[in-house]
Amino acid sequence: MSAQKKAANLDEYLKAPSLFGFGIGRIMTIVLMVLLFILPLIAWYMGNKFYLDFSSRIVCLAIAAVSLNLILGFGGMVSFGHAAFVGIGAYAVGIPSHHGYESAWLHFPLAMIAAAFFALVTGAISLRTKGVYFIMITMAFAQMAYYFFLSLEEYGGDDGMTLWSRSDFGFLNITDKLTFFLLSYALLALCIYLVFRIVNSRFGMVVRGCNSNEARMKSLGYNTYAYRLTAYVISGAMCGLAGALMANLQDFITADTMTWTRSGELMFMVILGGAGSVFGPIFGTGVFLLFEEILSAYTIYWHLPFGVLLILSVLFIKGGVNGLIQRAWKT
Repeated sequence: MSAQKKAANLDEYLKAPSLFGFGIGRIMTIVLMVLLFILPLIAWYMGNKFYLDFSSRIVCLAIAAVSLNLILGFGGMVSFGHAAFVGIGAYAVGIPSHHGYESAWLHFPLAMIAAAFFALVTGAISLRTKGVYFIMITMAFAQMAYYFFLSLEEYGGDDGMTLWSRSDFGFLNITDKLTFFLLSYALLALCIYLVFRIVNSRFGMVVRGCNSNEARMKSLGYNTYAYRLTAYVISGAMCGLAGALMANLQDFITADTMTWTRSGELMFMVILGGAGSVFGPIFGTGVFLLFEEILSAYTIYWHLPFGVLLILSVLFIKGGVNGLIQRAWKT
């Protein structure tokens, strides 16, 4: 089949998503991004650094959620081990710092490369399976990474390791909380745009086509395994970036970041916000962390009501927060 005919068939089969959506979706997205930028600045100006740190946490985890959405929401790959990439990215900052190498120009590329390499190796095996087998094998690889870093006594073992100084950009002082937030926000915006460009590209349309009907994509002549693996590696690298930011935000690194429960939280963020929508993970991350913060302030047993809320949201809010807004506008 000619390349022109394949492209024509693919264009007919899939419709590329818009960056902002339409109607109320576009308005709410713009409002969300503006509030996420403005409110932390107001909090910083008023001397309330807690809300600035909280916003930085939302932004950092939103990058991880956006990366997972690329393969889960658009590619249909339910990875239950995505937190491993966050942990690898964090240790790519902590281990060099432990040995005196504090350059951010080493930390951040290393975090992305290490996470991408782990994604390449594990994805090459995992993507030969489907359904529940893919879920279980991704979780198994994440647990292997967890126990590996847990056994490294030199780097804290199960006690974790403290990051005594943040990554050094030279001209950019991310020790300052506001500077760190602005850097994280800029990287989030870049990641959102990157995912948007990917899912609207020919490559992204093939990945989304594999989610809809992989057999049909194979019949059109596409190597679906190679496309899915490439998307998996890109997602892993982006998640490694989130891990590097989280290490600098918390000034502490622990293998607990890689557990399957952390991966489950990332999945909830994506699903809660609206899997398969460009900005859905931002909604989901914000709502998830906000409810977590509010409920934990009232009771130490906040996990129970929080779990009930998550279950109800999955059962009754089709399309997540993003879908709820779209339906509310139509009615």
